[in-house]
Amino acid sequence: MAGLLKTPSLHLIPTLLHTPSVPVKPFCVSFAGVRNASVSLSRRASLRLVSGHHPLRLLNLVPFASGEAETTETEVESSEPEIQETDGVEGSEVEEEEAAVITALLNLYKEALAENNEGKIAEIEASLKSIEDEKIQLENKVASLSDELSVERDRLIRISADFDNFRKRTERERLNLVSNAQGEVVENLLAVLDNFERAKSQIKVETEGEEKVTNSYQSIYKQFVEIMGSLGVVHVETVGKQFDPMLHEAIMREDSAEYEEGIVLEEYRKGFVLGERLLRPSMVKVSAGPGPEKPSEAEGEEATAQGSAEEEEAEASSS
Repeated sequence: MAGLLKTPSLHLIPTLLHTPSVPVKPFCVSFAGVRNASVSLSRRASLRLVSGHHPLRLLNLVPFASGEAETTETEVESSEPEIQETDGVEGSEVEEEEAAVITALLNLYKEALAENNEGKIAEIEASLKSIEDEKIQLENKVASLSDELSVERDRLIRISADFDNFRKRTERERLNLVSNAQGEVVENLLAVLDNFERAKSQIKVETEGEEKVTNSYQSIYKQFVEIMGSLGVVHVETVGKQFDPMLHEAIMREDSAEYEEGIVLEEYRKGFVLGERLLRPSMVKVSAGPGPEKPSEAEGEEATAQGSAEEEEAEASSS
């Protein structure tokens, strides 16, 4: 026994199991992203109800320090799928998805009624009620947005009309300003034009040299008149026209057998108009009548009788 105790202890080295080292891959579950970002919570609740409302039981591999892997069972509740916003989803696809969800709920509701499962019936009715409430809310929101859109459209139309009126008024004021500026300049030049007219009427050509001077003078006068015309200055018509107090200034009245009363007989100073603006009225002499003599009634009757007698004589001679 003593010898046995003195014998050194036997150290056995445990044999190592040569197993291929396989990296542990965690078990994962992926959900297909919802293609429409407008999916509501009530629809997701309906989807969970359609799927049976059971939590998913997933196997998760937990590695240990010894290199061995032990399989543990963990319970993971199903998470909500991520809502990914994608452009270009057509409204028909969304309507088809909604119709599919409602159809599935109605089928489950029929099954629950057949099984007389009051809990499931109440849950399905609550889901349908939430869908109906959401539909009403969306309809109210659409109506509200439509009203806001109509108000903003009317406001935009009013702003556009106001801007158009402002633009027209600004353009009219600009034209009036230009016309007023031109009118002031032309009014200052009318005195020069009057001097040309007076000089033209007073010049009497006697020699060849005077004729050359007169021709040069008249060419300058003609060029001046053309420049005035290019600015839009128009001469007011007078002789033979009806007197217009807005364009004419009567300085004299005279009896006339040639013109009726109120007709302009003579012009003493020219008047000019620039656009719709009167630069200055024309000074004129107006007829006071009586105008050309009219045949009297007796003379008219005699002429008629004489004409009828001549007709009778012509008929008698022809017969």
